[in-house]
Order: sequence, then structure tokens, then C-alpha cells
Amino acid sequence: MIVLLIVFLLAIFVLPNVWAKWVLSRHSRGRDDYPGTGAELADHLLRRLGIEGVKVEMTDQGDHYDPEARRVRLSREHYEGRSLTAVTVAAHEVGHAIQHHEGYAPLIARARMVGVAQRAEKIGALLMMAAPFLFILTRLPGGLAIVIVAAVISFGTAAVVHLVTLPVEFDASFNRALPLLREYVPPYDMPGARHVLTACAFTYVAASLASILNLGRWLVILRR
Repeated sequence: MIVLLIVFLLAIFVLPNVWAKWVLSRHSRGRDDYPGTGAELADHLLRRLGIEGVKVEMTDQGDHYDPEARRVRLSREHYEGRSLTAVTVAAHEVGHAIQHHEGYAPLIARARMVGVAQRAEKIGALLMMAAPFLFILTRLPGGLAIVIVAAVISFGTAAVVHLVTLPVEFDASFNRALPLLREYVPPYDMPGARHVLTACAFTYVAASLASILNLGRWLVILRR
């Protein structure tokens, strides 16, 4: 039973990311029949859609859209690449810029929560490690319970952020990027583009499940 549980947990944590990397790599071959790179497509889409003030930059921090700086940031292989993966990832990040431009509520909520969740998760981890010592030092009735509740809330905040992220990512991929790609990618490449978008989404599904399981793990520990 324990072995099956370990295998199940490994599957949740590892397989989505492995599959996503395999799909991205599979479609990363350079294409001479593509008219531009990922960065060029992103810049073209932003200008075509009339989204002013958003720039496209290269980054080593992973592909993402920064709503505060208003930047579409692409890794080198996607910024300079002329492949199905490069243009699909670029269109996905432009999808986030479209969401921001249109005031898509889940994106705005996620942007506000991310910073809070990161700080809360760090505080939660510190509280969980310090809880027994704080209880010994304070000797206050219910002191340990207060620390535990605060820590659980901290981890819970991170889980909520991951859950909010899911509709944001699926909307950017399938409601924003996919319709745009149909105008620029040959029809025979569209199944591959959909696979790339699905693979990227599954990494967020894995992150959400991992966050929820992490919260559940602490709850089980605290019940002992």
C-alpha cells in the first residue's frame, strides 16, 4: 500500500513535468517555413492587437508575462527560436498580455496574491519548524494551536494561488493563444501547438496538486 502511494505521488509530481519537457523538445526543431521567431511573433501580435506599452524581452527566469513591468519575457530558445514550440509559447505569453489589457479578473487576482503567497509560505515553513520551541518557551494555553493555525493558513494561501492560476493559464492558452495561432501556423501544425499548450497547462496542474498535498501532509503530521 505504501509503495503504491509513493508511486502515485511520484507520478503526480514528476510525470507532468517530464511529459511537458518532452512535448516542448519534440516541437523545438527549427522551421525554415516559419516567417519569424517567437519574439517577432509576440511583438507582431501586440502591435496588431493594439496593446501599447508592452515590450518583449529575453530572460533567463523562464517564460512569463510580468503585469507590473508590462513585459512579455521569453527564454532565449523561444525568443530567438523559429520553431513550433517557440511561437506557441510566445503566443501563450501574449495571451496573458491580452488578459491584462482586457482586465481579466483572475489574472489581476493572481498578480495580487503571488507576492503575498510567497511570503506566507516562507513564514508558514518557519512557524512549523519553530512551533514546538515557541510552545515550550511561551507555555501559553493554546499557544501551539495558534502557531499551527497560522502555519496552515500560510500553506493554504499558496494552494489557493495555484488553484487561481489554473483558469488563468488555460484561458491564456486555449481562449487567447490558440485562436491567434490558427492564423499564423499551418493547419498540419495545429495539433502540435495544442499539445504544447496542454503540456504547459499540465505543469500548473501538477504544481496545484503538489501544493494541496503539501498542505495535507502538514495536517496529517499535526494530528499525530
